[in-house]
Amino acid sequence: MSSDTRVTSAVTSGMTANVATTRAGRLRWRIARLVERRDETEAARTLVFDVPGWPGHLAGQHVDVRLTAEDGYSTQRSYSVASAPAGDRVELTVARVPDGEVSPYLADTMEPGDEVELRGPVGGWFVWHPQDTAPVLLVAGGSGMVPLMAMIRVRHDTGSRVPFRLLYSVRTPDDRFYQPELRLPKAGLDISYLYTRTAPDGATRPPRRIDAADLHAHGWPAEFAPSCYVCGPTGFVETTADLLVELGHDPGRIRTERFGPTGG
Repeated sequence: MSSDTRVTSAVTSGMTANVATTRAGRLRWRIARLVERRDETEAARTLVFDVPGWPGHLAGQHVDVRLTAEDGYSTQRSYSVASAPAGDRVELTVARVPDGEVSPYLADTMEPGDEVELRGPVGGWFVWHPQDTAPVLLVAGGSGMVPLMAMIRVRHDTGSRVPFRLLYSVRTPDDRFYQPELRLPKAGLDISYLYTRTAPDGATRPPRRIDAADLHAHGWPAEFAPSCYVCGPTGFVETTADLLVELGHDPGRIRTERFGPTGG
């Protein structure tokens, strides 16, 4: 996620969990040095940071990133962690927001060796634990794929056999994140792409917004009692969560994270 507007909740209660949590106690700002950057799309980059003393994180958590100018002015944004825990390394995928204040610097200007301040991990509700045995349904809209990718990576790294199904809604094929990795076959991971503007040649589904037919065809049946994670723009998340409930899914098993433009 690449916005500082963030609401995590269970559909039934509207419970928010925008609470800073860490395995090492109270959060503090740490210096994060960029060591690698990778292009995901024309407008999005994955940034790999070395963060000495990083306490570790859970799949689905996010961090705060703070930039400070020479005149002392500072601003911060929140970004979901894309990586599975890996020592002192933290990966963020940042989509450039037009006229944004932070994302253009991170996505277009920052180079390996440059530093920012980072605080986290934050959030304890929109997370997946490898010990959970229920099948998992991931539904991503655009850059909402980022925290869900962390869940996929943790599943792979821990050798979990929990079956995952991913529905990834994007405008066009060129807007998909993590394609080299997602093209690799992974046992128990089923991926369906949903296009809203332009579909690739040969696609049987015409471009449209996500609907009940998509969730019925590519998601888990409600009687399987899957854990559902939905992340993306507010409208997308609210529509998807409502559709899941209408299809019979337990609202208490639907966890959502919403974001919207707030200055980038």
